[in-house]
Amino acid sequence: MEKLIGIIRQKTGMETSVISNIIQLLDEGNTIPFIARYRKEMTKGATDEQLRDFFELYSYTKNLEARKEDILRLIDEKGLLTPELKQQILEAETLARLEDLYRPFKEKKNTKATIAKAKGLEPLAKILAKAQLSKEEFEAEAEKYIKDTGDEKTSVKSVQEAIQGAKDIVAEEVSDHADLRAKIKEFEELNAILFTKATKTFEENGVYKIYKEYQKKLSEIPSYAYLAVNRAEKEKQLSIKLQFSAEKISEFSSHFFIPKNPNSSLEYLKEAIDDGLERLLLPSIERELRADKKRRSDESAIKVFGDNLKNLLLTPPVKGLTVLGFDPAFRTGCKLAVVDQTGKFLAKEVIYPTEPQKKIAEAEKTLLELVKKFGIQLIVIGNGTASRESEKVVADFIKKNDLKTQYIITSEAGASVYSASKLAQDEYPDLDVTIRGAISIAHRVQDPLAELTKIDPKAIGVGQYQHDVDQKFLKEKLEEKVEDVVNAVGVDVNTASYTLLQYIAGLSTTVAKNLVAYRDENGLFEDKKQIKKVKGLGPKAYEQAIGFLRIKGGKEILDSTGIHPDNHKQTYAFLEEMLGMKKKNLTLPLQDLPHYSENDIENFAQKYELGYETMQDILKELQRPGLDPREEIEAPCFKSDILDIKDVEIGMRLQGVVRNVTDFGAFVDVGLHNDGLVHKSQLANHFVQNPNDVVKVGQQVEVRVLDIDREREKLSLSMKDESVQANQPRKYSNPKPQKQKEAKNQTFGASLSGNINFS
Repeated sequence: MEKLIGIIRQKTGMETSVISNIIQLLDEGNTIPFIARYRKEMTKGATDEQLRDFFELYSYTKNLEARKEDILRLIDEKGLLTPELKQQILEAETLARLEDLYRPFKEKKNTKATIAKAKGLEPLAKILAKAQLSKEEFEAEAEKYIKDTGDEKTSVKSVQEAIQGAKDIVAEEVSDHADLRAKIKEFEELNAILFTKATKTFEENGVYKIYKEYQKKLSEIPSYAYLAVNRAEKEKQLSIKLQFSAEKISEFSSHFFIPKNPNSSLEYLKEAIDDGLERLLLPSIERELRADKKRRSDESAIKVFGDNLKNLLLTPPVKGLTVLGFDPAFRTGCKLAVVDQTGKFLAKEVIYPTEPQKKIAEAEKTLLELVKKFGIQLIVIGNGTASRESEKVVADFIKKNDLKTQYIITSEAGASVYSASKLAQDEYPDLDVTIRGAISIAHRVQDPLAELTKIDPKAIGVGQYQHDVDQKFLKEKLEEKVEDVVNAVGVDVNTASYTLLQYIAGLSTTVAKNLVAYRDENGLFEDKKQIKKVKGLGPKAYEQAIGFLRIKGGKEILDSTGIHPDNHKQTYAFLEEMLGMKKKNLTLPLQDLPHYSENDIENFAQKYELGYETMQDILKELQRPGLDPREEIEAPCFKSDILDIKDVEIGMRLQGVVRNVTDFGAFVDVGLHNDGLVHKSQLANHFVQNPNDVVKVGQQVEVRVLDIDREREKLSLSMKDESVQANQPRKYSNPKPQKQKEAKNQTFGASLSGNINFS
C-alpha cells in the first residue's frame, strides 16, 4: 500500500496523509457523496468530482501495479526475464506501455513468424538481424535450412522459403519492439494527419458535407468533429485514413534495427523491417491512435453531457403555482394536464388548435374554462413537434383575454419514455400515455429534479453525439452526475419516488423500492430512526444515506436538516451551552445566529470533538435547514408574448435561455422555431476553451443577432460585449480556483482540481 500511495503522491502532489485517508474511506465501502459531505476533515474538503477523479486514478494505479506483478511472473516462468526488462516493466506508467513490453512474450497462434519458427528458421532470422553477411553469403547460409521432414509444417523446400521465413520472424520482432512502438506512437500522436474521402454513397448536401475531403492533424481535431467523421465512416459515407511521417518512422526503425557497418544482406533486412512496419506495426498504431482519440472524444462529449445534465437538474423548482402541462402535436391534438401547487393531477383535455384541424376558437374556449376553473397561473409547453405553433396559440390566447397567466417552454426530451414506463403506469394507471406526458411536462417546471430522475439520463437530450460514445461509460458518468446533484439537494423521504431515492448514497434500487413500500404500508416516517426498519437497509447503507434524507415536520427537528444523526448530540450540546437554547424550544431556521469567527468555529469544533468543516456545516444548516443549492440559481423566466422571425433584425438584442451546451458553443432559445447558436468564439470577449465555463443549461442570457437564415428560421448569435475593444490581450476562460482558508481548509490537491488524465 505504501508503494501505491507513493505513486499517487508522485502523480498528484497530494499529501500522503490525505491519500491514505481517502483510500481508507473508499476501501471501507464509503460512498463518494458521503465522503465529500461528512468526511471533509479527512480529505481537505475534496468535492464529489475530485473524489471521483481520485477513485479512477486509484483504481487505475492499483490495476497497473497488479498487472506488473502478473507480467513479471509470466515472463520469469519462461526464463526470459532480464534485469533490464524487469526495470522497464517496473517503471511503466501506463497499461498501454506495459502491454507493449509484454507483447513479444505472448503466445501467438498461426502468424507468419510462428510458422517460420516451427520450421526451425529462428537462427537464420538472428543472422539476418545482424546483417554482417553479404547477400550471397546469407543465401548460402539459408540453403543449409532446406529440409524435407515429410511434414508441411516443418519442411523448408527452397532458399527463398528459408529467407522469407527469416524475414517474417524479423518483421514480427519489429512490430513487437516496445521502444519502437512507443517512439512512433509518441511522434504520431501529435503529427499524424487524418484524411477523409467521400464514398459512393456520400450525400453531397447531407450532415457530413463539411467533412468531405477533410484533412487535419489528429491531435488538433475537436472531439465533436472526430465523433462526426467516425459516425460518417460507420454509415459508409466517408472513408478515413491516417497519414504518418515515412521519414521519421524510417529514422526510428533504423535506430533500433539497422546495425553499424552492415553488409549487403542489409537489403533483405530492410525488406523485413518495411514488412514489419507496413503489415503489422503501423496498422496497429493507427488502430491505437484512433481508439485513443475516440476515447478522449467520448470523455469530452460525456463531460459536456454530464455538466449540462447537472445544470438542468439544478434548475430551481417553481413552487406555489397551479400549472397546465401542454404537450403539443398536430394531427393527434395537443394534450393538456392541470396539476395543483403540490403536483397533484386535477384535470385533462385534448385540443386541436394546430394543423390540420386548426380549431383555434374551440381550443381557446377550453383553455379559458380551465384557467378560470382551476386558477391556472402558468402554462408549460413542451418544446417538441408543433411547439412554436402551440406557443403562438397560447400567447394570443393570453393577450386576447388579458390574463395574468404566463407561459414557459421546457424540454420534453424523455417525456414519452417516462409516460410509457411501468413507473408512470403505477402513478397514473387510469390515464392515457399522452396525458402522462403532459403531466410530466408540468412537473418538470414544478420540480425538475424529482421529475427528471424518473427518466434514463441518456434520454434527457442535453448532449452531443451521445449515441456515438461508449454507452457503458456514458451511463456510468451520467448516473454519477445525477447522484451528486440528488445528494447535494437532499430528498424528502416522505414524498420522494423510488426513482429519486435510488440515487441517494448507499441506497440501491431495491432498497429504495422497499423504503417506499414501507412508507405506503406504515404511513409517513416521523423520525430517521424508523428508516432502519426498512428491509435490506443495513447499518453501513443507513450511515451513508441518512444524512441526505429529510423528514419535515417530524418528531426530531434536526431530521429536516443535512446534519448527520451522528452529530445531533453535539449540535444540541452546542445550542444549549453556547446559545442557552434547549431542544424543546428549538425552531429552525435560526436567523439570529451570531456571526462566528474562524477561531470561534475552531474552538467549538475542539470542544464538541468535531472537525472544523463539520462544525461549519452544522452552523450553516441551523441557519438554512436542508440547504438547497438550487436556491442560489436564477429561477426560470416566464413569457407572455411571442417572437416572430419577421421581426428579427441583425444587431437586435434578445433575451434567451441556454438549452444546450456543446464543445463548439451554446444553443439559445430566443422564442423561435429553432434555437440560435452562439459559437464559442462569440461567447465572450476573451478566448473560451470550454463553453461550460461561460454558460450553463437553463441560464438566462442576452444575445445579439449576428446573422439570420429566414428560410430555415435559424440565427447566429453573439454574447460579446461590443464596448470592449477586440484587440485586447487574449485571456482564457478557465475558472479560477476558489481561495480557501490555509490552516483550516487546505485545497485537496492542484492536480485533482479538475479531471485526472491518464491512459
